[in-house]
Amino acid sequence: MENPFAFAALKPCAVCCLALLAFAMPSVLGAQTASPAPPASVNVPEWAWPGSPNHKQVPPPADFHKPSRNFDAPVGVFEGQSDIGGAMVPGSASYDAVAKQYTINSAGYNIWYSRDEFRFLWKKMSGDFSLAADVAFPDPYGYNDRKAVLVIRQSLDDDSKEAMLGQHGAGMIHLAWRTEKAVFLKDMQYRFGGGLAGMQAKRVGIEKHGDLIAIFVSITGEPMHQLGPPIELHFDGPFYVGIGFCSHLPASLDTAVLSDVVFEPAAGKVR
Repeated sequence: MENPFAFAALKPCAVCCLALLAFAMPSVLGAQTASPAPPASVNVPEWAWPGSPNHKQVPPPADFHKPSRNFDAPVGVFEGQSDIGGAMVPGSASYDAVAKQYTINSAGYNIWYSRDEFRFLWKKMSGDFSLAADVAFPDPYGYNDRKAVLVIRQSLDDDSKEAMLGQHGAGMIHLAWRTEKAVFLKDMQYRFGGGLAGMQAKRVGIEKHGDLIAIFVSITGEPMHQLGPPIELHFDGPFYVGIGFCSHLPASLDTAVLSDVVFEPAAGKVR
């Protein structure tokens, strides 16, 4: 049977401007800045601070978990919301039906290692799906490894099995996955180079076809095309699919805007 996720050919300009680093810990692009101070009432553990000239973020303690805060609060096409991992500062989200924009406000130390902290807008479902969106970060001075995500999760626990497309503030895109509950994420990373260095993609997407999961991109507005090979990861239905955002700052809110969201309960519908 033909692989439904055969690597689509990139346009020549895109090929020369993308480099793949597989199964590597993500490097933060651009100059690091000092982390803003948290509210006086918040005590941030040392491991949760992001990388800076004088600090390296490390994994959380193996036995560290916080319950997610889950809300029966529909927004747009999504039926619920969660602060996955119970970030120190609660998140929020809204939908502007006229502008077709989801605005997500979230703190959260990271979506990485063996547990996550981020605001998640989700729909519970089974089977295949296609999900795509334009991503923007209104504050140009946010932490450069903040990430907006299109994600599938087995549960709403902070250490759930998951697969996600991450669009980073500095422009990197990655396909990341946690193969089982509580294990470290793996990823394939894609960075822009040449004349596109530091540029954010115009549009990103993720698709599930059986147990195959692939990501898609439009760099400058050209038709969406598959970015790299798919991964194979099984999810038991029902699972959770949706969009989210993490500021990468444990106690400081930031904002991502996801526009023109396409969410279809079938593969082959990313556009």
